[in-house]
Amino acid sequence: MHFRSNSVRVIDIFCGAGGFSEGFRQAGFEVIWGVDKWEPAVITHRANHPSSQTVMYDVERLSLLPDEEFDEMIPDAEVIIGSPPCAAFSNSNKSGKGDKAEGIRLIEAFLRIVARKKWKSGSILRYWILENVPNSENYIQDSYTAKYLGLEGDQILQVKNTSSGIYNAVYYGVPSRRKRYFCGKFPHPEKTITDKADIVLLKEVLNRLGKPNEKYSEKIKDPNYEFELDGKDVSDHHYIQKLARHQWKTAKRMKQDKGYMGKMAFPENIEKPARTVMASMTFGARESMIYGNGRGSYRAPTIREIASLMSFPIDYRFYGKSIGLKYRLVGNAVPPKMAYALAKAITLKENIKPRETYQPIIHRDNGHFFDLNGQKISPAREKRRHPKSRFKYHIPYLIVDTYRVELTNHHSDFQNLDFKWGVEIHRSQGPKARVFTPNQSRSVFTEEELQKMDEFCNFLEKSLVSYDKFQMIYRMTTYERRKQSLIGPFELLYAVRDLIDNLARTSNMSIRIKSPTAPFYIPRKIGIGYYVLCRAINEMEKLSL
Repeated sequence: MHFRSNSVRVIDIFCGAGGFSEGFRQAGFEVIWGVDKWEPAVITHRANHPSSQTVMYDVERLSLLPDEEFDEMIPDAEVIIGSPPCAAFSNSNKSGKGDKAEGIRLIEAFLRIVARKKWKSGSILRYWILENVPNSENYIQDSYTAKYLGLEGDQILQVKNTSSGIYNAVYYGVPSRRKRYFCGKFPHPEKTITDKADIVLLKEVLNRLGKPNEKYSEKIKDPNYEFELDGKDVSDHHYIQKLARHQWKTAKRMKQDKGYMGKMAFPENIEKPARTVMASMTFGARESMIYGNGRGSYRAPTIREIASLMSFPIDYRFYGKSIGLKYRLVGNAVPPKMAYALAKAITLKENIKPRETYQPIIHRDNGHFFDLNGQKISPAREKRRHPKSRFKYHIPYLIVDTYRVELTNHHSDFQNLDFKWGVEIHRSQGPKARVFTPNQSRSVFTEEELQKMDEFCNFLEKSLVSYDKFQMIYRMTTYERRKQSLIGPFELLYAVRDLIDNLARTSNMSIRIKSPTAPFYIPRKIGIGYYVLCRAINEMEKLSL
């Protein structure tokens, strides 16, 4: 049995802002129903998919409803799509070590809905697709029995098939790198980009949209689709969100000097495809997306820029009441062009022609849309850190042969606010990572080095404080520390780096260090940094007694 694409119904579980639905809509499918428990997502999905009956409901609870209520609430459809929340599986969440239990439950709730629709008498369900982050693949079984899903019967739901796998959206026309895992019953989507030279670059998207406010009175051509709008009708683009100095300084350090991790461009390299759009809007992190704003200043991407990088059309609206909510709506979505490729594969499998020309969205918003255009956004003010804030960082931009010297408070008793600061030499990463705290020795340094190190340490002693006061200074804002001429952890590390740079004759020749286990050789600059920091920490320890 084959069907015409304009008669194929789709329901979207965990619909979010509707990126998955949008790709199927563009291919000619009829999105008839969606569900999510986050109100901004439900409002956004309803407004951009007026043919859909989108409801706000807990999906796990929905999956367990009695049969009559279940079938009354969820309509039958030929296609089910869904993207269970993925924070627990994401590598950006505690490096992929977050609690997986909730994520697994939500995936199983989606599978339970699929199974109940697939196994019901007279089922019309033909295809279903689950999307999640790559790491989720390790927690999804090849198949699930009815009993495992808490259902009656002896049926088995085959979840992983030949088309299941990790797909990079950049090869399906999405102008940002985004790898996601797809499984279920669906035909393999063909790549629309097979040559890396044809991948859409960040600058192509930015040039079409123009800088914020630049094309307000002009036509703006959609970066992803063949249509245009008056600039004033392109929402969430004509405003500037400048970043405060403390934000971009932190981001720059994290991107270009994050220990063993490789350097990242700062600001963004527009000659490459955009990096993965994250689910949260942060500007003091390695994953932050930051654009230059001229004269040494920097700005955040507009919501429209982020949405276009995710392949949303420029007439798609995001119904959050703040920048952060709008960003989350975009960042959590399935890129519409990726979804379109999946939808198109289904139409080809069914020997029907997908829609290939873009049809504008008819919105249903009741006039409650909050547009960021024209909004005045002040740079964020730096706040004091939490009393139990941890610190672990190396001498800035000093990594020699995988060695680095780290200053840390991680050995403190945070529960009782009893702080202890220490110095460690780190080498390499992963299974080969080693940490050293060797004994200090003056005999390995030259007279010139010793003289300058002694002068530095003697001068520094006047500004050193106890461990607890050092923690208090660390908590202060940059402005507070500068106003009072205080030395905190970052100031200390940068001062040590300046000392090393000023030791003109310091070479990369190794020096012999004794450790509790065995003698070993380390780069000379690492040895100098370790020695000076240890002297500072020893002085702070005396002041702490």
